[in-house]
Amino acid sequence: MKTLWFVGLVVILLPAVVFFAGQLGMLKGKAPGDLGVHNGRLKPPSNTPNSVSSQAGLYPEHPQRGYADIPPLHYQGDGASALRKLADIVRALPATTVVTETSDYLYAQSTTPTLKFTDDVEFWLNPAEQVIHVRSASRIGRKDFAVNRARVESIRAQFEKN
Repeated sequence: MKTLWFVGLVVILLPAVVFFAGQLGMLKGKAPGDLGVHNGRLKPPSNTPNSVSSQAGLYPEHPQRGYADIPPLHYQGDGASALRKLADIVRALPATTVVTETSDYLYAQSTTPTLKFTDDVEFWLNPAEQVIHVRSASRIGRKDFAVNRARVESIRAQFEKN
């Protein structure tokens, strides 16, 4: 009887504790120190199913290659204009802040509404291929419940509109 009472208490209290931890910023994690473009590559996908990357194919032996693989954003014409358009879309996303913006790179942080998890979202303009590579990854947790993929596909849909 005591064990059942304890389990019931945990089931009731644990979600509340997690919720309040999120509200206090305890679930946002720390920004990785290795973001950015290095030798024409964004950071590899996470080792757990909580990220997407248009460069996942560059890592054929990666354990999450299949889960992480997502197409880059394609554009025509001027790459600088395409990246500016993308930056405007990202700035308009709810709970998203652009942290770094250069002539060929965009880095933003996106915060989930309820638990305040922070995801890192990167874009790299590759004018030779007329694409903008993307990587979106959760900082903490093993799974992202396809949040990063949905974010990138939402951005893609807006980007492809004329």
